[in-house]
Amino acid sequence: MYICKFTTFVAAFALASTINAQAQVKEDFVPSSMNQPGQEYPMVNSEGYARFRVMAPEAKSVSVTLGLGGQGGTKLEKQADGSWTGTTAGPMDEGFHYYHLIVDGAPFNDPGTLNYYGSCRWESGIEIPAHDRDFYALKNVPHGNVQQVLFHSPSTGTERRAFVYTPAEYGKTNKRYPVLYLQHGWGEDETAWSNQGHANLIMDNMIANGEIEPFIIVMTYGMTNDIKFGGINKFDAKEFEKVLVDELVPYIDANFNTIADRDHRAMAGLSMGGMETKLITMRRPEVFGYYGLLSGGMYSPEDLKGSNVHKVFISCGSKENPDGVTAAVKKLKEAGYDATSYVSPGTAHEFLTWRRSLHEMAPLLFK
Repeated sequence: MYICKFTTFVAAFALASTINAQAQVKEDFVPSSMNQPGQEYPMVNSEGYARFRVMAPEAKSVSVTLGLGGQGGTKLEKQADGSWTGTTAGPMDEGFHYYHLIVDGAPFNDPGTLNYYGSCRWESGIEIPAHDRDFYALKNVPHGNVQQVLFHSPSTGTERRAFVYTPAEYGKTNKRYPVLYLQHGWGEDETAWSNQGHANLIMDNMIANGEIEPFIIVMTYGMTNDIKFGGINKFDAKEFEKVLVDELVPYIDANFNTIADRDHRAMAGLSMGGMETKLITMRRPEVFGYYGLLSGGMYSPEDLKGSNVHKVFISCGSKENPDGVTAAVKKLKEAGYDATSYVSPGTAHEFLTWRRSLHEMAPLLFK
């Protein structure tokens, strides 16, 4: 489903299990890793609960669009000092979540957290620590560089932006590298994979561990956010295809040490970025040799006829459509394609699904 992730994430905030109303919440709360420097709230505990505190002494009502309660949020209670506090009714899915405050009916970002572009706006973000978070943790390893590049787009008459991850060893020799073009989803932009997805840290850790050979990642705006509800059937990604294939790919090949052929070029995307990946790779099989759909639909054998694709990777969360993903890959394998499925355990349409998917997909590329 390729719709604004704020809407789809509400479903992901459901309780992992029903708990007794009188059950005790473990009081080992610590500040979220995504808080502003020096800010104590929001907090998270080892069970996956989130706790909020907001100063709003003149407000009549305050709630958080995270967790249960009413329309999928958490109602805060006013305290004697003018603050509003509350804890989610149950544990959240592990990983990253967007949210914002509703103060007297109006949306506001939580001043305690950093902001992340999602839901077609800058949102507050919170991180529920995942049991397997080590693979995207910030560690003492050689770190690559994520740099902003600006490129001209004749087809749109604009100057456009992309972020390019280059591995730590890049530039120290004349070595050339494969490239993965990695797309965000609806409601997000080219900052998502680095900020919410930690793609650079995932790459740094895998390279340091010898799990993958280094490659470049390019992340640009997929021009998805003009698509309104009910208009998905009109979306064909052709305007973005011109920007990506005819303008950005040549720019990257001219300005970075790339191996400039389809055998060393991949495209993948999450959610609506997966839809873009599918549409563009089907129309331009001469450009990309590796395809990845992360909660972003599925290929059929008919879709890939004549593509000579080297590898297909299809993934989703276990709370999405795991049976559809595994069945699609089974059909691809039966048709003779090299395809791999991955189902992220215990997650839905959310960034822990996609972090894990990138971690699973990266070693399969450029073989």
